[in-house]
Amino acid sequence: MPSGSNTRRRATLAMVAEAAGVSLPTASKVINGRGDVAAATRLRVEEAARELGYVPPVGRRSITPARVVDLVFDDLVSPYSLEVLRGVTEAGAETGVDVVVNRIPTGSGEPAWASTPEGWANRLKAAGREGIIIVTSELTEEQVDAFDKASLPLVVIDPLNLPRTDVTSVGATNFSGGLSATEHLLCLGHRRIGFAGGPVRAACGQARLHGYRAALEKADISPDPELTLHGPFSYPAGLEMGSQLLSAPEPPTAVFAASDTTALGVVEAARRRGLRVPDDLSVVGFDDTILATLATPALTVVRQPLFDMGRVALRTLLRLAAGESLDSHHVELATQLVVRDSTAPRRGER
Repeated sequence: MPSGSNTRRRATLAMVAEAAGVSLPTASKVINGRGDVAAATRLRVEEAARELGYVPPVGRRSITPARVVDLVFDDLVSPYSLEVLRGVTEAGAETGVDVVVNRIPTGSGEPAWASTPEGWANRLKAAGREGIIIVTSELTEEQVDAFDKASLPLVVIDPLNLPRTDVTSVGATNFSGGLSATEHLLCLGHRRIGFAGGPVRAACGQARLHGYRAALEKADISPDPELTLHGPFSYPAGLEMGSQLLSAPEPPTAVFAASDTTALGVVEAARRRGLRVPDDLSVVGFDDTILATLATPALTVVRQPLFDMGRVALRTLLRLAAGESLDSHHVELATQLVVRDSTAPRRGER
């Protein structure tokens, strides 16, 4: 070969390991698609391999096959779900992970594997999933056990229940959100404040209810059981609860609704009775989805960081898949009161 040749030495796995600052066995795991490597470490090795132009020997797998997680909803079309989905998929793009969106299997009219928790978990494992994220769904202990037996990491977002304390979850500060929403209405002079809540068994809904009650008790107001209602986080439920609240002998002058869609149902119930929001009735929602800003009037809400909750859930799942330990199994991101046009001082206080 001529002495002036600029032919570069072929990169070796040892060179990749040195450039990435990892051991040779760790670099080998990444190149061979092993899942037991931390996400940040995997990215460093992959980047070093690309920069060095490393080509695996014939017969050895190329750099990491596609990494995939399942994202499962009980409601695929709600604005809440879309915002969480946006957060999960963006975090997936940043970490080189594909996201497959699914719904909770019901077993009815579905393939045989969907009829049992074990069948569901084993199918996901056989498909090479890194783990599963489940959003606002009610889990059974049998399902959690099945994921454990299949060594399939699980993270839940805003769970309706937690069958075991060691289930990893991501949520928001629901109690402080309920507290701040009710305190806002109290500061506007409202004393009869209704609560249009979520399902009785929903942990997030119960936390919002406890925040509502704590604010009333702090203001020396005894919570009125007739002003506390529960239903699904939905527009029809909000319409029904709003109608019931406004039909009471002493109707509320304000309502704290446990979701944006519930709040919009309450607003419609007020409209049907000839009441104006916020002149005759103040309404506060919870979530701050796109519906809150598109509503007329625009909703005052407690904003929970749905996008960030999705991002945190995906990154937490990857840490579990890599065998890393977590500082806490339960993460709560901060909520924030956002005042818009659906709340105003009580008549007589203006």
